[in-house]
Amino acid sequence: MKQRLVLAFLPLFCFAHLLHAQVKLDYYLPKGTSYNSAVPTPEAFFGFQVGEWHLRPDQIDAYLYALAGASNRLKIERIGKTYEERPLLLVTISSPDNLKNIESIKAQHKDLTNPQKSKSLPIESMPIVVWMGYSVHGDEPSGVNAVPMVAYYLAAAQGEEIDTWLKNSVILLDPHINPDGIARFAHWANIHKGKHIVADPQNREHNQPFPAGRFNHYWFDLNRDWLPLQHIESQARLAKFHEWMPNILTDHHEQGTNATFFFQPGVPSRNHPLTPKRTIELTEAIGKFHAKALDDIGSLYFTKENYDDFYFGKGSTYPDLQGCIGILFEQASSRGHAQESANGVLTFPFTIRNQVATSFSTLRAAQALRKDLLAHQRDFFTSALSDAEKSNVKTYVFGSSTDAAKNFHFVELLRRHEIDVYELTKDLKAGGEEFKAGKAFAVPTNQPQQRLITAIFEKRTTFQDSLFYDISAWTMPLAFGLPYAELTAKLDGKRVEAAQFPKGEVIGGKASYAYIFEWNTYYAPRALSRLQKAGVRAKVALQPFEITTSVGQKKFDYGTVMVAVGQQRLSPDSLLALMERTARQDGLDIFSVATGLSSFGLGSSNFETVAQPRVAMLAGVGVTPMDAGEIWHLLDQRVDMELTILELTQLGRANLSRYTTLVMPGGNYNSLDSASTANLRRYAEQGGTIVAMTGAVEWLMSRRIVSEKIKRPKEDTSRTRAAFENIEEDTRAQSITGAIFETTIDRSHPLCFGYDDNKLAIFRSSTTFLEPSRNAYSTPVQYTQKPLLSGFITKKNEDQLKNTAAAVVSRVGSGRAILMTDNPNFRAFWYGTNKLFLNSIFFGALTTRGSTAQLPSNDDAH
Repeated sequence: MKQRLVLAFLPLFCFAHLLHAQVKLDYYLPKGTSYNSAVPTPEAFFGFQVGEWHLRPDQIDAYLYALAGASNRLKIERIGKTYEERPLLLVTISSPDNLKNIESIKAQHKDLTNPQKSKSLPIESMPIVVWMGYSVHGDEPSGVNAVPMVAYYLAAAQGEEIDTWLKNSVILLDPHINPDGIARFAHWANIHKGKHIVADPQNREHNQPFPAGRFNHYWFDLNRDWLPLQHIESQARLAKFHEWMPNILTDHHEQGTNATFFFQPGVPSRNHPLTPKRTIELTEAIGKFHAKALDDIGSLYFTKENYDDFYFGKGSTYPDLQGCIGILFEQASSRGHAQESANGVLTFPFTIRNQVATSFSTLRAAQALRKDLLAHQRDFFTSALSDAEKSNVKTYVFGSSTDAAKNFHFVELLRRHEIDVYELTKDLKAGGEEFKAGKAFAVPTNQPQQRLITAIFEKRTTFQDSLFYDISAWTMPLAFGLPYAELTAKLDGKRVEAAQFPKGEVIGGKASYAYIFEWNTYYAPRALSRLQKAGVRAKVALQPFEITTSVGQKKFDYGTVMVAVGQQRLSPDSLLALMERTARQDGLDIFSVATGLSSFGLGSSNFETVAQPRVAMLAGVGVTPMDAGEIWHLLDQRVDMELTILELTQLGRANLSRYTTLVMPGGNYNSLDSASTANLRRYAEQGGTIVAMTGAVEWLMSRRIVSEKIKRPKEDTSRTRAAFENIEEDTRAQSITGAIFETTIDRSHPLCFGYDDNKLAIFRSSTTFLEPSRNAYSTPVQYTQKPLLSGFITKKNEDQLKNTAAAVVSRVGSGRAILMTDNPNFRAFWYGTNKLFLNSIFFGALTTRGSTAQLPSNDDAH
């Protein structure tokens, strides 16, 4: 039975009068407070009251700088920037005396995380550090619009309470976690505001176009990036987080319009087992202060339901593994200036007020629990070392002997999390893997970040609960596609201070006949793209071969790229310069050869010319923005390749012959009309390659563009009686929210070029189960009989999943559709499966190579 804690009953519709009336300062801030008159109020600065318009990040920044100029309680630091070049700011707020000594306060506070120093620290007199972050989702605007009020109060309020806060606290204000998304949504909401505020949910203001304001520039959810750290915003923020190591971090969000207000703790059974009990106790203690603040203003709220603290990649959960208390706030969203809700008309000012109130209740809790919170952080890191001593796992070792680039990115990730890493100085065999000195790394668990290390490396398949707010598994070495093992002994090596990008080179100097590089390095696709953009003609090996190089006989695998010197328009010197630049910038070795005499000759039909990809991706309402954004980010940022983003509504009249590949990200394509469907079918029949993922796979089948089959579960005829209250939980438990599974791959298939092993870990969050192709050669990736590696899946779904296809190539006329039931680019940290997707782009035309007369056709599906 769900337990909803509701201690106030004043309905939201009591605030409907705010639709047209201007609110005053004391609507947001404590009544009876006196202020420093030299500090400008938000209304005086903006020319309107907070809540009348949606503030842009640049407006908020300007106001914060004005406050810093008028008050000696604030310092502003630019800590980074977004993809759209917007600044990321961190505002440090404390007493003037503390700000004069802020560096020494910071250094002393950081020593709380060092077990060698923390025991002697005077926590009785140390300030507490509170980090308050607002609106990681750009279309959850009440948080970021609360910032001017919170900052004004802290800069200008007078009185004993504020003096105590400033003396005993260092407050770090993270005013806009996602400026690009916030700016996008503010523009949308403001251009739809008229003289009359329209609360009708069907009003255009409340229905954003694709991709909406939630996401960053590349349509990623930054609230899932605290652990993966794949974006510049997250990297900048976490660097400053680790510099300060706060005791409390608040994360101000919004939820559905018909909800009320949520604060943590979440569902008790869905805390991660690595989270200490004391963290949960302190979260509950802090929650009592939020309850009182919301009681005082008559706002409805709930706690201990819906949300959880399981995935450590979220802004309110990552701190739990840093001796910090992460607090999630979720305010019902007006998603504009006002909107009708189940609780009456929900106004923008009302949503802002709740965020202001809980900002202040956080600071009150920090004062009351200051010593407890400081002691908790000290004890958290001390106990991490004792936990490491008790653990059977003393070291994690990982590393690819062939892909130094993936090693680099994983080491880089670990170092960003302040995890100590050591390079192996001796070869090692462990866990059925071979680890080479200089190409593998060790992570001892006996260090302060022991719990985070465990969270990153462990495989977990048993759980207290079957429901998850986010993914249930994220085992990072599997995601990066790196061999790894657990050791029961500590392993020594050479300490790594900073990850070093691999130094590629042209081995053998200027080639007289050809240049050759392998496809088993992460940036090989970028290298090929770089060469093709320079006009280089390249071929790919369909079979392994052996050839003499300057370092002797060398074997090359499927997917090796060959550039014949005599086929190029570039001069030999220019070609060498290009090859040297490619090797250096893409971190791979390129071999020069002086002969075409190999196992079968470099002029063999076992080499196929690789056409330069021209890629388009469908996007628009129905497409999942994150799936599309992951593709855009991968091609634009990592492969350095141009991508055309085609609006769904243009598909029916678009000239698709311009593209070698058309990508359909996950989503719902039922809005496509007959003209769009016909154009898509015609594109494939005339030789194009469609790459379809998750929901797009089923749409292609429903329109009979492909004739593959979905594996359907047997109907449950038992009709076992169940309690009505469990219907939501039982239904959600049958979904796959995100787990990791084992597949076998056909390494000789172009879709699998570049993989060294015939086993591949794949992330899955869908319940689309695809039958293997009727063509024995067209299922290059297939789930194993016992597929679960890490995460949660019901027995019913696991039985469905075993031996099904993860990828199928389906011939359509002269072209093909490459079907993937899963997302190989998930959240940008699945480096291990990016190559499946990239192979579909570079080698898609080769996947139906051979005599088409011998292949089953999909023509009968038309």
